[in-house]
Amino acid sequence: MGISKDDRDAFREALEGVTPLKPRGTVELRRARPEPKAGFSRAARDAMLEQSLNDAGRAQLAEEIAFRRASVSEQVFRQLRRGQFSIEDEIDLHGLKRREAKSELQRFLAECAARRLGCVRVIHGKGARSGPDGPVLKASVQSWLAQWDDVLAFVSAGRKHGGSGAVYVLLRQR
Repeated sequence: MGISKDDRDAFREALEGVTPLKPRGTVELRRARPEPKAGFSRAARDAMLEQSLNDAGRAQLAEEIAFRRASVSEQVFRQLRRGQFSIEDEIDLHGLKRREAKSELQRFLAECAARRLGCVRVIHGKGARSGPDGPVLKASVQSWLAQWDDVLAFVSAGRKHGGSGAVYVLLRQR
């Protein structure tokens, strides 16, 4: 059933004298990075330096992370690993404590899901200054991402996007 002539005439009459708004450019706001804070003592720094001289410590810092759900094809996962998806947004968790980082990451991913983004980058750092226990955020981010249903896959970013200090994250499209 179409629109009647009377309705069309009434609509035209209601819009008489109205001019369309001119399009305006939009600006995407980014949150400022938090100021980094010293997180360990001189003794811990010395222990980390000693550990970094050990091959196991270097391997841990450079270790690639990778995860995919069964629903993600090997071909799509390979494309993600090669950095062939456009990065639609990113979050940098440097300088945050574990609890703050988890909260910010959850907020960020919820916002990305609402905006229907497909691929984002999460920068967690390599953990070079994490002390003798190794990278804190890197391991935590990996664990959190694997638990959240909206995350289909993630891999360590390419060298130009942060290498082992960041991950590409493929999100579920709703």
